[in-house]
Amino acid sequence: MHAATFRAAVVRVPNGPDSIEIIEVPVTEPGPGQIRVAVGAATVNPTDLGVAAGFFHAIGLVKQPEHTGLGWEFAGVVDAAGPGVDLAVGTRVVGLVAGFDRDYGTYAEQIVVAAADVVPVPDGLDLPTAATVPLNGLAAAQIVDLLGDAPAGAGRLLVTGAAGAVGANVAVLARERGWHVTGLARDGDEEFLSGLDADFTAHAEPEWDAVVDPAQLNDQALKLVRDGGAYVGLRPGLEPPAERGISVTSVVTAFDGVRLTDLLARVAAGELPARVYAVVPLDQVADAHRATAKSGLRGRYIIRP
Repeated sequence: MHAATFRAAVVRVPNGPDSIEIIEVPVTEPGPGQIRVAVGAATVNPTDLGVAAGFFHAIGLVKQPEHTGLGWEFAGVVDAAGPGVDLAVGTRVVGLVAGFDRDYGTYAEQIVVAAADVVPVPDGLDLPTAATVPLNGLAAAQIVDLLGDAPAGAGRLLVTGAAGAVGANVAVLARERGWHVTGLARDGDEEFLSGLDADFTAHAEPEWDAVVDPAQLNDQALKLVRDGGAYVGLRPGLEPPAERGISVTSVVTAFDGVRLTDLLARVAAGELPARVYAVVPLDQVADAHRATAKSGLRGRYIIRP
């Protein structure tokens, strides 16, 4: 009798989308405190493109001898629960699998995770939309924590890539902390940013009190910060070196169940933007990566294993 298996997308020798393989992985039962989730949606994020391209291998964050899995975010339905878990089979959940060094990620038909690393999906939110929230929503919330409240009389914030998944959430959340937000984006994004109550610019001049840099303009973005201002990036250890008294930090996105529950409720209520560009099957993951690599995509590709 053959052991049961499921399909997952992995990379053995990273070389961009063409190096992605679909492999069979043995099904495992959840242990104490764990659940097994039938994945209904997994988000394609820029981080995943970096893994497939070998970027994170090159800087020593991937050390898997055989292959490394793709995908950080997922939404799905609990199909098995280990001892000590009070999540019922059939519960819709959403979660985040952080880190790079793993056999398989969320681009998979199923995944075993700690029950503490998921939260329920609110009624009225579909799985593809819910799957876009953990990484992008938590990154934005934790970026705004790094920024803190706008200083009195000095609250001009520029968000690069403001029409993207992280930037759009930063625009909303930072405004709630007293920042006057301007989004740096393409001309066609002005109406979208206006809907977030953010100002729009396609060409930013210097002298901002703070710059949040989801577009990863790095040195270019740092030049836009006034002396003594603040810069927040998205890639720890790869931010531009500090200069002119500017505080330079980067977000390390961590799972936070309480925060994620609140973010999901706000997405369901229409208070935070969550955009699904297209939903595609696991076999089309390489195509989804190629399309995501072209800048200007508005919304995320979702893999439906």
